[in-house]
Amino acid sequence: MSKDIEFSEEQAMLLDSAREFAKRESSIDLVRARLDEDRAIPVAVWDAMAELGWSGVVIPEQHGGLGLGFSHLVPIVECMGRQLMASPLIWSAIAAHALSLAGTEEQKSRWLPATAAGAIGTMGLMEAGGNWDLSVPTCAAKLESHHLALSGTKVFVEDAAIADFIIVSVLLEGQPRLVMIEASSIDAATVNREVIIDETRRSYRLTLDGLQVPKSNLLLELDFAEIELAAMLLLSAEMAGGHASTLDLIVEYLKTRKQFDRYIGSFQALKHPTVDILIGLEASRSQVYHAATGFDAGASKNRELAVRTAKAVASEGCAFAGDRAIQFHGGFGFTFECDAQLYLRRALWGQHQLGDEVHQRTLIAPLLLADVG
Repeated sequence: MSKDIEFSEEQAMLLDSAREFAKRESSIDLVRARLDEDRAIPVAVWDAMAELGWSGVVIPEQHGGLGLGFSHLVPIVECMGRQLMASPLIWSAIAAHALSLAGTEEQKSRWLPATAAGAIGTMGLMEAGGNWDLSVPTCAAKLESHHLALSGTKVFVEDAAIADFIIVSVLLEGQPRLVMIEASSIDAATVNREVIIDETRRSYRLTLDGLQVPKSNLLLELDFAEIELAAMLLLSAEMAGGHASTLDLIVEYLKTRKQFDRYIGSFQALKHPTVDILIGLEASRSQVYHAATGFDAGASKNRELAVRTAKAVASEGCAFAGDRAIQFHGGFGFTFECDAQLYLRRALWGQHQLGDEVHQRTLIAPLLLADVG
């Protein structure tokens, strides 16, 4: 990684346009109004995101995308996180990345241009056992004549009900592989909505038992670490955005709430943790953009170290900010009407996706110590 942090003019433009778009299309009132809807965001909003080119940011130009890479998707996702905007963009981008790396030419030519134009992809990687090691799935695929017979159950498959295709991890002949499932081959009864802590999202349990797909739907072999790192980078960017808005919420409350004829923001017991939240935010954003700077350069130890560090710092900082926001609001903070609980729910969801800060630091240690001695 030749540079610690690089932020280009293109990234700045994406950040500005994404900030305005997210503010307009995902105000806190709109977020609350959509909690009970089937889709996290309306079709028209997703279509507008696709028209802006966001759905094709990480897709190569030869397949209809912008070819800008994950470093340019990070500012967009950060702005979405600021507004609690839950859209199919993150996992659709990761599914497109998996296809770019391991798809056959037929798969790429069919699905990458479609995804760049707004088709929705998602990933089914997690299972009920909760193992954060993506390379050891328990769902299975068995070769039978001209098709693959799938079995098992995936959980936390975001936006599965509206996805045009889902890429799932399976164990095939003892090896972890990725298989594409087209929406047309999925029985709606096998896709069941899950109740999760972050109510802004739409997460599903996908049952694979009895599902058969053509052998041509099998992706080429791929190192699962690549998918994991891409997902962690975007989740970290989203948490950094949520962290910023949580701080704004806290500061606004401290400036308006009075006790004993004094604004509570003047109390030292509230000032100090608020400063800690600000310092944590600066650390989180710095780590995220440091990781983004070198991510598109390809595999390296420093690249993995940067992404895992970003995930650890963002997970811890965002969760702390959300917890303090609840506490600072007193009894009101524990009610559904208080917006602080929406930010805490988002923080806790992101914190435990693909490994919390304790898990990440366990894996960071050998990366740091490998060259010692």
